[in-house]
Amino acid sequence: MPSFDIVVETDLQEVDNAVHQAQKELGQRYDFRGSKSRIDWDKGSAELTLTGDDDFKLAAVLDVLQGKLVKRGVAIKNLTVAKAEDAAGGLRRQKIALAQGIDGAICKEIVKRIKQAKLKVQAQIQDDQVRVTGKKRDDLQAVIAMVREADLGPEFAFRNMRD
Repeated sequence: MPSFDIVVETDLQEVDNAVHQAQKELGQRYDFRGSKSRIDWDKGSAELTLTGDDDFKLAAVLDVLQGKLVKRGVAIKNLTVAKAEDAAGGLRRQKIALAQGIDGAICKEIVKRIKQAKLKVQAQIQDDQVRVTGKKRDDLQAVIAMVREADLGPEFAFRNMRD
């Protein structure tokens, strides 16, 4: 029976490449000369920490990083940007979490919308993803279109399409 998985995943290697490109640009830009602005990347927890001299520099660092992420094909919708906070030495700090997996409430909303569409498919929640199975591929493609149109927060990926 044909099936596929609805997931939220961020390509950590592309994020790593984008961070390196952004750090290089920050080192070369004139307006960042002598600045303590930087980007710290923790691969283990999939979290970025931006540091800037003030809110203006912090916003510029975030803008540079987002530009590099977009060029590398990383969805900006999958970033959770926290509020800027004070750091040591009069600096400002901002944390960014990368989405890996779908939140439970969003999984339930996806399943609810699939059931309301009255397509001949079954949807079940498996940890942090939703598996959709059905007899016809056309029904599965209709589910993909419906999930893409619904604005539920993160950018979804559709993996493991099987017959």
